[in-house]
Amino acid sequence: MDQLDRFNRRYNLLAKISAAFFYSLAVAVALNFFWGPGHMYSSGVTGFAQLINTLSSRYLPFTLTTSVMYLVLNIPLIILGWFKIGHKFTFFTVFTVILGSIMMHLLRPVHVSTDPLICAIFGGVINGMGTGFALKNGISTGGIDIIGIVIRRKTGTSYGKVNILINLVIIAAAGFVFGWSRALYSALTIFINGRVIDAIYTQHQKLQVIIVTDQAEAIIDGIQDRMHRGITILHDAEGAYSHIEKTVLLTVIDRYDMYDIRQIVKKADPYAFMSVGEVERVYGRFKEQEIV
Repeated sequence: MDQLDRFNRRYNLLAKISAAFFYSLAVAVALNFFWGPGHMYSSGVTGFAQLINTLSSRYLPFTLTTSVMYLVLNIPLIILGWFKIGHKFTFFTVFTVILGSIMMHLLRPVHVSTDPLICAIFGGVINGMGTGFALKNGISTGGIDIIGIVIRRKTGTSYGKVNILINLVIIAAAGFVFGWSRALYSALTIFINGRVIDAIYTQHQKLQVIIVTDQAEAIIDGIQDRMHRGITILHDAEGAYSHIEKTVLLTVIDRYDMYDIRQIVKKADPYAFMSVGEVERVYGRFKEQEIV
């Protein structure tokens, strides 16, 4: 058991470090290959760092680089993460932010394309993949990630939606600085970024599962042993075709739990009927997967 625990910790650490490297490379490619050449702003702190870079180059005798401002703007948000989310989570956030800043500086701009539509789509997809992969492995990329997770814990609103709402300010800034056609493409890349994140980072997505079975006790024991989810039991249900007495089980799970619950039900009752639907909000007691 001790060897298994050590292996799990080592694997988890390796996964987090790999996710940090993947994100830092993704944001640097998106910024220097697509957003910069396309004259558009990205989402979150990276977008604000770009805005400060543009304004300083135009109106100040010196230029504040995007990579440096990305690091500086993240400092107060990292402090928020330390107190509101978790120390281990924040440690990896610091590591990821520093690594992202370094990659932004080292990876020099390449003019892959100046077509704003291509830049908007590829920039949003690449950055969204990096951010979503980082969040899925339990680390934050800083900035809006931290705000999004804190708000999701309080309200249940998905991270991608929070990301889009906060970035309306960046869209307005893009309009004033680059023109309103570029603001449209900035809005497009921010929207794509948020949708890709939601497609990859599914922890916040809740599913309602209804199970009709005559092996209720075995399924209940399996769910509570492996997943620790609350279950509502409806007795004396009857099938309209067979007129056999059944039990209906109702529970809400994270999308991450879907594979486990399918295996539990299949093992306990291969003939059980199971219906799964997405849930917009959950009120009352629901155990979130912890971020530490």
